[in-house]
Amino acid sequence: MRLFIDECLSPQIALDLAAHGHDAIHPLHVGRRGELDHTVKDRCIAEDRVIVTENIGDFKALLTRESIHPGLIALPQRDKAKGLALILAAIQLLASEEADPMNVIVNHCVEFDDAEKPFMIPLP
Repeated sequence: MRLFIDECLSPQIALDLAAHGHDAIHPLHVGRRGELDHTVKDRCIAEDRVIVTENIGDFKALLTRESIHPGLIALPQRDKAKGLALILAAIQLLASEEADPMNVIVNHCVEFDDAEKPFMIPLP
């Protein structure tokens, strides 16, 4: 999958996802630290990258204004150490739909319940 790991998350997550075969970038690695959320959103749409963040409210608000977007993986702000495992669980959920996960998540958001099980909702 093509993923943008928001700067609120560890840059190591992007490296770990790359080791799992995903095209994941973090602002630290691509010279984009400090970009405003609307700029991040615009770049991710242009680059067809799913936004992965804990900054859920801001990105949901921005993406609901778009007619089409690559999607959002909304991580809970409970335990930063579980970030990679949660992202991989979200990817596994998307892959279980028997289609390209990048197509499955278009205009959707993957969130997590209290047991940290991923589920998908339409966005907008």
